[in-house]
Amino acid sequence: GLSQYSSDPRTEWDLSSHSTREQVLEAVRNLRYKGGNTFTGLALTHVLEQNLKPDAGARLEAEKLVILLTDGKSQDDANLAAQTLKNLGIEIFAIGVKNADEAELRQVASEPLELTVYNVLDFPLLSSLVGKLTRVLCTRIKERSHKETADTPVNTGPQLSPTDLKISAVTSKSMHLAWSPPLRPPKKYRVVYYPSKGGTPKEVVLEGAVSSLQLSNLSSHTEYVVSVIPVYDTALGDGLRGVTSTLPLSSPRSLRVSELSHNSLRLSWKAAQGATHYLVLCSAAPDGAED
Repeated sequence: GLSQYSSDPRTEWDLSSHSTREQVLEAVRNLRYKGGNTFTGLALTHVLEQNLKPDAGARLEAEKLVILLTDGKSQDDANLAAQTLKNLGIEIFAIGVKNADEAELRQVASEPLELTVYNVLDFPLLSSLVGKLTRVLCTRIKERSHKETADTPVNTGPQLSPTDLKISAVTSKSMHLAWSPPLRPPKKYRVVYYPSKGGTPKEVVLEGAVSSLQLSNLSSHTEYVVSVIPVYDTALGDGLRGVTSTLPLSSPRSLRVSELSHNSLRLSWKAAQGATHYLVLCSAAPDGAED
């Protein structure tokens, strides 16, 4: 599977999209480069929520590996998102090109770093990594697949996945989330939310017995993407996803002018709900405008 990212990650193809080596290589040849900013944390969250799910081809019993390829320093918190993946047993390999921040690559990658962190000076030099990286990946998969997996849940659907996400009490700065828990209570929930047009994702971790959350300190008049992801000891259930816009800030209304004199006037208006101060601007009307 492959996703490209900037301020809005985009899945190019899922794990289940191609079934032969030739199909994958053809897809790579047809791939168009996506420019933009470097929101690596948002990209890792996208991979977790969208690409490592059963309906995208992720088999519950299979080992999960993510290879991050970046040529810059992240503009959001990549370490927080990476730690979430690693806590779920997902192994991350970090490959930097040109201006990549090696300290950040080492934070994001899984241990041991001598096997999971790579850095080259330019894109053509990536070809020099292919042989070694292939051997390391195959070896890691074999090692990990021999570990005990008896505790891994064997199915998803309603047993592991919450349903019926409701977003209510929306204001200019807050909203309330509630959902129906799955039949098998998760260990925790990850609630991730961010502006749909790009922005730093924020995350709240809840105990599995909780099924509601109040989000506060949001930006007004902004569309937010919200995801609720159930976390089990060795697996993720299917997450819930919703999109809702906060309300615009209320405005003062009914501006009235009175008590005019040669050098003063009185203004009055109906208050704007929640306003703590007002800024009043006054300037002379342009020539020819109504006095």
